[in-house]
Amino acid sequence: MKKRKILFLGETYRADAQTWIKGLEEFGNFDIISWELKTPSNGLYNRVIRLFEFAFSIFTIKKIIQNQQPDMIIAERTTSYGFLAALSKLQPIAIAQQGHTDLWPENSLLYPLKKAIQRHAFKKATLIHAWGSSMAASMSKVPVDPAKIMILAKGINLKLFNNSTSSNPTDQIFAIVTRSLLPEYRHDIILKAFAILDQKGIPFQLTFVGHGTEYDALKTLAQNLNIASKVRFTGRIPYQGLPPLLQASNYYISMPITEGVSASLFEAMATNCYPIITNIPGNSSWITDRKNGQLITVDDFKSLADELIWAHENPEFRNTAINYNHKLVTENADYSRNMRIIADTYHKLINNKTQI
Repeated sequence: MKKRKILFLGETYRADAQTWIKGLEEFGNFDIISWELKTPSNGLYNRVIRLFEFAFSIFTIKKIIQNQQPDMIIAERTTSYGFLAALSKLQPIAIAQQGHTDLWPENSLLYPLKKAIQRHAFKKATLIHAWGSSMAASMSKVPVDPAKIMILAKGINLKLFNNSTSSNPTDQIFAIVTRSLLPEYRHDIILKAFAILDQKGIPFQLTFVGHGTEYDALKTLAQNLNIASKVRFTGRIPYQGLPPLLQASNYYISMPITEGVSASLFEAMATNCYPIITNIPGNSSWITDRKNGQLITVDDFKSLADELIWAHENPEFRNTAINYNHKLVTENADYSRNMRIIADTYHKLINNKTQI
């Protein structure tokens, strides 16, 4: 396979981006050049500066293309880096929608502008990644050529995320949350639900992995709910440190208000954690309520508490679901298989361009 060069536009610190890049390097014989906005997005001042940086970044990108001569450009988020990839005029272009929809939040004053930007990115793209079927469904509401859409998850490393036992400990709730501590993940709902379990005398240990803007507020909430002794906040950990924490847990909890395709969910399923997550399209495309997990209405901590109690009282059901999920992930979210398919597709796109 001939070595090729790809320009990646996106935030390289993100685990999803790292999976994408490393997979292309490992299975596609690609050299990856990356570029991303330098200004953080927190705070009004930074957002204004970032907007100016975004507006003039196309000139930087075109200079990189001129100097590095990449064979292809790929980008995450159709309304930001994907739009810049479209403006670059380099072909072929592969862009990825990151969430159920990149047009978020829907009540934003910038919604009409984002919609126009996304349409331009879709029009110019050679290939559009939908990491799951729910993302493809949202794209169908926009004028986009369905032939351009590739529905395939990047997947996870099943050698790293695995569990040799058929199930994790079941006599006590050992719950884990691996989403960033950001408002949209509604970790406060999780804490309120576990406070109800504590009042009912149900033993548990709850672990939050990662960091984010809600870190201090969540620690304070745990103290105010009198469950701080049963809640652990690990902060940021090395990626290699995540599998042992999942393997030591038996429940995976995630309460986001929006979701595309969650690698965190795949990682939990692969390590035999029973998933209890919000009932939104990105989740319900993988989990069927009371078949291989449980789906909770957004922001309903009482329902979460009730469903946790039900799951705790039905260990045989949980074990059946865990075994089903392990098979589901193995067959559909194997990183080594899926990234080979994606890399091969990129080579075909590049070869088609060079033959024209």
